[in-house]
Amino acid sequence: MTGRLLLTFNAGSSTVKIGLFLRENGKARRIGKGMIDFRHKPLTFHLVEGPETFDVPLEAEGGDVLHEVLDETFGWLANHFDLDAVSAVGHRVVHGGDRFRGPVLLDAPTIDAIDALSPLAPLHQPQNARLIRAVADLRPGLPQTASFDTAFHADQAPVVRRFAIPRSFYEEGIKRYGFHGLSYAFVSAELARRRPDLAGARTVIAHLGSGASLCAVSGGKSRDSSMSFSTIDGIPMATRSGAIDPGVLFHLMRTKGMSREELEDLLYHRSGLLGLSGISADSRVLLESDRPEAREALDVFTFRIAGEVARLSASIGGLDALVFTAGIGEHQPAIRKAVCERLAFLGIALDDAANAANTKMVSTPASRTKVFVIATDEEQVIADEALAVLDAQPTDTELT
Repeated sequence: MTGRLLLTFNAGSSTVKIGLFLRENGKARRIGKGMIDFRHKPLTFHLVEGPETFDVPLEAEGGDVLHEVLDETFGWLANHFDLDAVSAVGHRVVHGGDRFRGPVLLDAPTIDAIDALSPLAPLHQPQNARLIRAVADLRPGLPQTASFDTAFHADQAPVVRRFAIPRSFYEEGIKRYGFHGLSYAFVSAELARRRPDLAGARTVIAHLGSGASLCAVSGGKSRDSSMSFSTIDGIPMATRSGAIDPGVLFHLMRTKGMSREELEDLLYHRSGLLGLSGISADSRVLLESDRPEAREALDVFTFRIAGEVARLSASIGGLDALVFTAGIGEHQPAIRKAVCERLAFLGIALDDAANAANTKMVSTPASRTKVFVIATDEEQVIADEALAVLDAQPTDTELT
């Protein structure tokens, strides 16, 4: 294989997605992808290479130290790819705070700074830092870069980012950050590529997966988003509550004696679709169920999504395009239909046949607001940003 390889790591709270890219003519072309789900034991490395798929059992158990998992994964990848040709590793990092407003080359002080942001994203940031350090230990000298989910939102206006609490807290970093920025960057650019006439349009992108949020974009830039200080805020998700009156938490502390740890577990792991239905966190399971609790959970979910689309439309002065992305957004027509039916007042008219077929455009020609389905690709953004960072380095720091 000619050229140089690039690996990307997209770490969530319980999964790691791995992208394999070939660097050709200054661009990154995907040649494979894999995933490790730490919720399923024994661990399995699922790899897709072209038309072929492999499920490889791993002996490593995971936990707080990821060296054994990565070492075993690298060993297996070496059977299929020339890992000596790897020129860099790019990482998705959930939180960049106010310091990281774009991708960076990683060194020890930068990794420490990323780790120091863990209190702002306690489920994701420690996993990001562990992965970075594990790669550094296993492949010392291999350049690593970080791409930040918060960076896409970093230029939102203060009126959007401020909470109505004493001003001193804002200066301490307590503000709306927004997340899923890599996904929004990809989808916004892809919409502009497909439809140049909508490149600067007033657009709301709905990233609907296990974690879910929405973002208002105009002129290709983030103007507002549903997630704010934490990845709990906004719409209900698979197991996360979404926005909730803080008074509810005070009430639970007073009447049930719930601790901070118990409240955190409640809001992150026992709420959302799982809590609403008492059946499952998976919207596919709920769509197939005939139980009223399942229907009500989905009704709450789509009601809140539609409400957030309307709020975000106000932030950008109207709505020209609505885009659905991520697992639910890309593959569940019933969810899209329920959301769009609530948004008819915004001039949305859904083409039922196109929607059922998951086509790229699912609105009718007469629809005032155009509705699209665009598959997101966060790993591609990570790879592209990694190459941009490496290309910006002085020649004597690059690998030959």
